[in-house]
Amino acid sequence: MRHAKRGRKLGRDAQHRNLMLGTMAGQVIQHGRIKTTGPKAKEVRGVVDKLINTAKKDDLHSRRQAVKVLKDKTIVRKLFEDVAPDLDDRNSGYTRILKLGPRLGDGAEQVYLELVNYEVE
Repeated sequence: MRHAKRGRKLGRDAQHRNLMLGTMAGQVIQHGRIKTTGPKAKEVRGVVDKLINTAKKDDLHSRRQAVKVLKDKTIVRKLFEDVAPDLDDRNSGYTRILKLGPRLGDGAEQVYLELVNYEVE
């Protein structure tokens, strides 16, 4: 029984899943929007929201926590200098999911996961 077991496994072991979610969160922060499947987007949303809340504190400890998840200092710098100050007036809900429809190859639900302040060029 899966009582009190949070999160989706996404067909991966724990190490692969955590690295994938960190990488996807970094891509959302770097580009503002990514195209992925529905279940992955729902998992990455929580990671991104926690990173932005951490970045709002803007101290050394929070930067080290962000590097631990994102693994790239340039993305961490963008998170702390660009993304978090823009979303400073919000308490939560930093991302949105826009459904695109099924993927042609296997029928998986495709979505855009984007930051709420993302503007299409």
